[in-house]
Amino acid sequence: MNKFICLTTVRECRVLTLTGWIAMLMGFGLVMVLVILFVHPFLAPTKPIHGDILVVEGWLPDYALKKVKGYFQKGEYKLLVTTGGRIRTGSFVSRHETWAELASSSLNKLGVSQKKIIAVPGLLNIKKDRTYHAALAVKKRLYTEGLNDTSIDIVSLGTHARRSWFLFGDVFSTANVGVISISPNDYDVSQWWFFSEGVRSVVSESIAYFYARFIFSSPT
Repeated sequence: MNKFICLTTVRECRVLTLTGWIAMLMGFGLVMVLVILFVHPFLAPTKPIHGDILVVEGWLPDYALKKVKGYFQKGEYKLLVTTGGRIRTGSFVSRHETWAELASSSLNKLGVSQKKIIAVPGLLNIKKDRTYHAALAVKKRLYTEGLNDTSIDIVSLGTHARRSWFLFGDVFSTANVGVISISPNDYDVSQWWFFSEGVRSVVSESIAYFYARFIFSSPT
């Protein structure tokens, strides 16, 4: 009779001992230290191959474009390509419609010959996977210029570099692709976890890279 009215039972349950809790917390702390030390360098690699073409993401800030000029001149690249879609802030007062055009003019103003710069805006109304479509636009333009399978270095800012490198490498699958990451001025990259901008950059780009690497599928 009791077995029909009993609504609870007693089961054995394992719990962590003090030693177990200490070991778990130490393991968690070790993982966090490794993440703090290595995630930013992973997301912001600099591994140029010193190819023939330097490709620059046009949305880079002015201080980064100054460094781009130095890389272009010291690296003895033959051509500088700027990318980037529609400018969504300040377009009413700017004579440039796209980041590619703005970066091209800026680099020319900094002293790079306009004859060595090609602005490749790509599609203007892309709302997702913009870096991938920028890479497609660059590849198409280089093809029309007769520069098939030319080795390139892609320049990006901070933690965005890993994702750009991966996506350009996917598009330029038969060419050598290097990467240059310019350190941002918004935070100290060696102590990024002390800066809100550094934390936002690392977290958002970690998620974006995971998406690009494991979820995104290029159109066939």
